[in-house]
Amino acid sequence: MAIHPVPQARQADPPHAAVDGPWRDPSLGPEARVADLAARMTLEEKAAQLYGIWVGADAEGDGVAPHQNDMVDPVDFEDITTRGLGQLTRPFGTAPVDPGVGAVALARAQARIVEAGRFGIPAVAHEECLAGFTAWGATAYPVPLAWGAAWDPELVAEMAHRIGGDMRSVGVHQGLAPVLDVVRDLRWGRVEETIGEDPYLVATVATAYVKGLESAGIVATLKHFAGYSASAGARNLAPVRAGNREMADVILPPFEMAVREGGARSVMHSYAEIDGVPVAADPSLLTGLLRDTWDFGGTVVADYFGIGFLETLHKVAAGRADAARLALTAGVDVELPTVRSYGDELVAAVRDGLVAEELVDRALHRVLLQKCELGLLDPDRQELPSALDGVDPARARGTVDLDPPRNRALARLIAERSCVLLANPEGALPLSGTGRIAVVGPRADDPLAMLGCYSFPSHVGVQHPDAPMGIAIPTVLEALREEFPGAGIDYAQGCDVDGTDAEGIEGAAALAAGADVCVAVLGDRAGLFGRGTSGEGCDVADLSLPGRQGELLDALLATGTPVVLVLLTGRTYALGGRADRLAGCVQAFFPGEEGGPALAGVLSGRVNPSGRLPVSVPRGTGGQPWTYLQPPLGLANGVTNLDPTPLYPFGHGLSYTSFAWDAGAEAPAELPTDGEADLAVTVRNTGDRDGAEVVQLYVHDPVAQTTRPEARLIGYARVPLAAGESRRVSFRFHPDLVSFTGAGGRRIVEPGDLELRFATSSDVADTKQTVRLRLTGPERTVDHRRRMVCHTSLDAPLART
Repeated sequence: MAIHPVPQARQADPPHAAVDGPWRDPSLGPEARVADLAARMTLEEKAAQLYGIWVGADAEGDGVAPHQNDMVDPVDFEDITTRGLGQLTRPFGTAPVDPGVGAVALARAQARIVEAGRFGIPAVAHEECLAGFTAWGATAYPVPLAWGAAWDPELVAEMAHRIGGDMRSVGVHQGLAPVLDVVRDLRWGRVEETIGEDPYLVATVATAYVKGLESAGIVATLKHFAGYSASAGARNLAPVRAGNREMADVILPPFEMAVREGGARSVMHSYAEIDGVPVAADPSLLTGLLRDTWDFGGTVVADYFGIGFLETLHKVAAGRADAARLALTAGVDVELPTVRSYGDELVAAVRDGLVAEELVDRALHRVLLQKCELGLLDPDRQELPSALDGVDPARARGTVDLDPPRNRALARLIAERSCVLLANPEGALPLSGTGRIAVVGPRADDPLAMLGCYSFPSHVGVQHPDAPMGIAIPTVLEALREEFPGAGIDYAQGCDVDGTDAEGIEGAAALAAGADVCVAVLGDRAGLFGRGTSGEGCDVADLSLPGRQGELLDALLATGTPVVLVLLTGRTYALGGRADRLAGCVQAFFPGEEGGPALAGVLSGRVNPSGRLPVSVPRGTGGQPWTYLQPPLGLANGVTNLDPTPLYPFGHGLSYTSFAWDAGAEAPAELPTDGEADLAVTVRNTGDRDGAEVVQLYVHDPVAQTTRPEARLIGYARVPLAAGESRRVSFRFHPDLVSFTGAGGRRIVEPGDLELRFATSSDVADTKQTVRLRLTGPERTVDHRRRMVCHTSLDAPLART
């Protein structure tokens, strides 16, 4: 049994202080206002600001959060709000609700909260927004893994701004996104929610999302801080055994960039335990690193039920009050999704001297500062959200459109840019669009094949089968029929996504045998906690195609008809043994509501694919965990019979046009460890189609004081080029970009030789230009103030001469 020091018993509460005071004056600084307000609050009122409540959460049936059925306690809304309230959990994302009706309901709930509490302070309303606002009728954008495949941070920032604008328009304040976990094992179910396997790609794309969301006035929430994706055996919530160097060089940099460069105002702790210490109870991470080192000034919120899990799952807390003590000490300010440990149990523990009131006051200060920033302490705040301007609340149904044409156009563009052409060995793609096309597979004619596990129809809608989808989602089959009106297109499902029934395979093969080409549409079904093949709690033992889909593909290949494989997945699957028999292969990662037309455009050639892999495609079904960030002994070598070399490497992707690369300005042979230099290449589109190349810059460190990856991404640029055009691409290189955690445990820039590789993937064979550079001068120790971004610029395009 753990023994903890007991704080001194707390003095009895003074009589209620007056409500009115300087805190209501918007002309005063936030610190002064918050200090005045906090001093007027009773202990119960303080605690009430530190938790949310989840109205409508179901303790029965299929939950959307781990152990939801065990952890949800009934709450009396009218009673609990008399003390005030910190947060409202998912007013739009709990059940299907018309957006206009939902906006009115949220405004009325806020009015009741304001009226019930002494101070009249609204709650912060938060929602999920991982692949769009998780609300009925809202645009379902591609999942984060597709953002990574697009290699286009500016486009992601625009998407996030649109998402944030939609959320803010109906009264939401905080979004629980983005996910900054770096993929460590492709078997993990939540790979679809990540941006990829490289920390620089994850960091830059996620930081762009943060900037976009925050620019719309929504509090962005970084998750899951930290280590979550490194769980043992790729099992959700399993222990993390990552060493300090892996944490510092792979897991933490995306969070660091999003805090330092992105301006994120909230962080969600992860469920993970790292080396035996749950993150929710780890002050070294949540306070020492996040606040004291990185200067984070926002709120830390609990992942759903994460504080309670200290008691029920991790077994490091003796009860609810002890869990509250551990979490508050670590630096968790807000309990989500609903009150369990931070309510009456915490108040009693403080009064009994078991928890120091200073911990409550510290969290309260951060929460009230954020409410002050959001205008929730202002006496003249707007009571109705902007979407209801001029709307009669009694007639709000159908008045709010969260999926307007401009959103759908953006969703289409992201989907198009995220499609990766993996292989096209004989030029079968683009398809001619004539003759007979057999479309086969369990993902070809299902709208949900386009969506990840946090898109509303997959996340919540599946629990309400009688409710309409809320948005139009063309399937691949529908989109192909529209794209190729002159072709004869027939369809067979072949098999289920993950069932054992193989009866349809023979008929599907017969259909393919009679066609000129077969488009096989295979992949995942997103779900939660084992209700899908990809998604939260949907981890896999190996990387075989789910169910009988591998057998279906073999049967199609055996017909002799050219087979183009289209994959709609939340992770990559092993294709070795089949890849060399395919006429072509296109990978899409849950590309959202416009994914069907985007894929049809790629198959027809209307869209020239420019996506690049954010995760490697494995050759075999085993060999995990593995990513491209391997030191020499993590690669194929002579001391083991197992070869982990992927079939298609990180960064790989083909085009329907061709590109040539030429060296730019001559780079210096030497550079001080605190110097800076411009590196450049010129890229020419040598084909007859417009297209886009993705120039990737990798560092190779031949000799270092610790083992280093063979290659590591430090910069990239998406370069659009019309046929015949060329553009010069410049990279501002600073040695901070190649810093790493040295033998002494400090982040350093080490003098010595480097190879900077301009390449089309992480594979050394795809290197187009190499800059050999020697860093000179003393070894430098760097910290969170180092240069984290390799800035790039594109010259104006030059036409072919």
